[in-house]
Amino acid sequence: MKKNLIPLALGGLGIGTTEFVMMGLLPDIAKDFNISIPVAGHLISSYALGVVIGAPLLVIISSNFEPKKVLIALMAMFTIFNGFSAFAPTNTALLIARLLSGLPHGAFFGVGSVVASRLAEKGKQAQAISLMFAGLTIANLLVVPIGTFVGHHYSWRYTFGIVTLIGIITVICLQLWLPKLPISRAGNIKSELALFKRTEAWLIILITAIGTGGLFAWISYIAPLMTDVSHFSANMVSYIMILAGLGMVVGNVIGGKLADKMEPAKACIILLFAMAATLVLIYSFSGIQVVSLTLTFIAGALSIALATPIQILMIRTAREAEMLGAAATQAAFNVGNALGAFFGGLPIAAGLGYNSPSMVGAVMALTGTLFAWLLIKKQKSVAVMAY
Repeated sequence: MKKNLIPLALGGLGIGTTEFVMMGLLPDIAKDFNISIPVAGHLISSYALGVVIGAPLLVIISSNFEPKKVLIALMAMFTIFNGFSAFAPTNTALLIARLLSGLPHGAFFGVGSVVASRLAEKGKQAQAISLMFAGLTIANLLVVPIGTFVGHHYSWRYTFGIVTLIGIITVICLQLWLPKLPISRAGNIKSELALFKRTEAWLIILITAIGTGGLFAWISYIAPLMTDVSHFSANMVSYIMILAGLGMVVGNVIGGKLADKMEPAKACIILLFAMAATLVLIYSFSGIQVVSLTLTFIAGALSIALATPIQILMIRTAREAEMLGAAATQAAFNVGNALGAFFGGLPIAAGLGYNSPSMVGAVMALTGTLFAWLLIKKQKSVAVMAY
């Protein structure tokens, strides 16, 4: 990994940890504040809402500043609000802190994606962006399980202390190792917001929110799937999540290479179709433990493999609003998180099995391939008109 990309990966490590560790900490936080787990679950929704609000807003506000200063400011904000989370005296205070700590998430990945592509060697922009997302995958593989262990056996407050420490280290590394880059803003706020008048941009947002929502329909209910359908013990779930995290590490590398070797939209179609097929297999064969573990690894790999092609696709489509576009895809990922969990929960509420969310996810992933196909058709139409 190039030294100047390490701070971006560290930022992804901190962000990935604070986003995904909350799932494992909910019982501990609920017990500490004497609330139910569903009420504690609002902390996940609060963070996601912060991402959706902050991603476009902070990018627009910071567009006139040098990217290095923007990334340092965003990570400083992230660090401060995660520090507040560690000391939150009540559930309401923690809810607000989670909302605020989510604000810089999408903007950091949005600005960071553009910075990574500008620092990359020609023809390797996607692989450079995947190195930034490598931090997020390592978070799921190593730091999230460690943070969950610390939260269970000591205190969830220490876990947020770990995230805060990662944030501090990231700020220092950004200052020391990230080179200064010129401001690349070519227009103004009005011209950048014109991005959302483009059909291509909305198709990419739909690919992200609906297509990747298929992953969240599956992973949101992976614990009961593994215990009630695959018949693993509850103690095995954390190790199974590590297996999914290992898949994400592998998938991140594959996604970066794939997006550099072919058109990102075609890469999205291939990966989304593969995800749909994998989710159908999960629905059909999760009762066989060895097959269930294998499919968990594959699904984890496919989930994160999509991140880089989608980000490259939006950066190329956004033209004079690259950072805003890249941040918008991060907001869309979190919309997909919410939609997948919601739609995946409907068949369970209707009395179907815990493998049923996987079929919902397969339908969402296939819908994503449809939007990707429409995007390719639109791109060809625009190219013909331009010619």
